[in-house]
Amino acid sequence: MSFDRSAVNPSLATLIAVALKVAGLIAILSALVDYIILLIPLDFGNPQWQLATATQITDRGILPLVGMALVLTSFWIDGPRHSSAQRGFWGTIDVRFWLCLLASLLSLLYLVLPVFHLSAVRLSSQAALQQVGTEASQASNQMEQRLSAELGQQQQQLAALMQNQELFNQALKSGQLPKDMEKYRNDPEGLKQFLQKQANQARERVQNQIGSRRAEAERRVQLESWKAGIRTLITSLLLAVGYAVIGWQGLRQKISG
Repeated sequence: MSFDRSAVNPSLATLIAVALKVAGLIAILSALVDYIILLIPLDFGNPQWQLATATQITDRGILPLVGMALVLTSFWIDGPRHSSAQRGFWGTIDVRFWLCLLASLLSLLYLVLPVFHLSAVRLSSQAALQQVGTEASQASNQMEQRLSAELGQQQQQLAALMQNQELFNQALKSGQLPKDMEKYRNDPEGLKQFLQKQANQARERVQNQIGSRRAEAERRVQLESWKAGIRTLITSLLLAVGYAVIGWQGLRQKISG
């Protein structure tokens, strides 16, 4: 089924063609302005800047493509009714050639962009994993300091409690102290070993918790990095193909024509 352009009212066709040109050019120019703003200021040494810039340029990549399609469609609608000499501004400046050239350049951009993005993802992931490791080490050091302080405090409290028979018996009866604590009454070294054993058990539990949280954080960082890399890679390659079709096909027709 074909569309007969001659059946469309000429004035309506002209209005549609102009509307498509204006909308398409605005879409293209606004996207290019966004690209320039995103690049200012340049900070290629910052992986976070590289990552954010590449992602945002990819996310905006569909807008110029749609704009080019609109402009080229307007020329298709306008073509049969006006010769090149009657097109005024559109005939003086070969917009289609420059659109195809721009499409070719954007195609190259979106072919190269995944390389920088994947490099930025790798560096960002390494920085995030290093941060996770640093936080885990800090938590482990804090835990060691807290356990050491608690161990010394418990030794002092138990030593003072054991010197008072009445308070010591009350603590045993009320369950504040374990029943087997009686055997350490006259055995300070055994009490120290008992408390050290309790501290080691607590240390092991906390270390397991820290290890689990660190493993979960590392898994989450790697997953998010993988998702971001794959998403931008696929989108960028699809945009490169789309721009290549418009750009290279248009330039080939211009050259052969």
